[in-house]
Amino acid sequence: MPQQRAATGPRVRGTERSAARRAELIAIGRKLFADTSYDALSMDDIARQAHVAKGLIYYYFQSKRGYYLAIIQDSVAGLVTFAASSSELPAVDRVHRTIDSYLRYAEHHQAAYRTIVSGGVGFDAEVHAIRDSVREAIIDTIAAGAYGRSGISPLARMGLLSWVCSVEGAVLDWIDRPELPRDTMRELLVKTLGGALRAVEELDPAHPAPQPARRDA
Repeated sequence: MPQQRAATGPRVRGTERSAARRAELIAIGRKLFADTSYDALSMDDIARQAHVAKGLIYYYFQSKRGYYLAIIQDSVAGLVTFAASSSELPAVDRVHRTIDSYLRYAEHHQAAYRTIVSGGVGFDAEVHAIRDSVREAIIDTIAAGAYGRSGISPLARMGLLSWVCSVEGAVLDWIDRPELPRDTMRELLVKTLGGALRAVEELDPAHPAPQPARRDA
């Protein structure tokens, strides 16, 4: 038994070190790809700027594309977790908290946010699918707060999608030119969401806007 414990300990520590090293490379890559387009960075450039051997990147990610996709997937996981961290709150508060969390993530993880929203490799079906997954996660979170469920009609989904897409562009501009305080930006997005919810209700009465979004509230 003692020999088994001795064999397990180093293996666990090795796995932890490997995970930490991989996470470190992803953090470095987020900054690199935020400042330089995908096509402009070679694996030699990446290895040199990361101060690691090129073989190490191949070891963890197999290719430059694998490295880039791992960066996007890690960024998406962080944003979705951050934005959806308010499930214990009442529905209306959850919407406000989701938008505030989204803005905080973009503000404090600007390189990761740019990677998620704008990518940098032109049209790439897999990269776009990853970006679309975060849109759907945000739509589900907003729908759960506004309607009490994530299963909504195609029209309601399109209304929320149009709002999410406009938010992406506005937030990209906001982190580049942070002239508005985050609280003001949040309230602006909440109010434009209210407009989207009222438009959905007008065209699909089965999805009534929640009381705070109504003009007569």
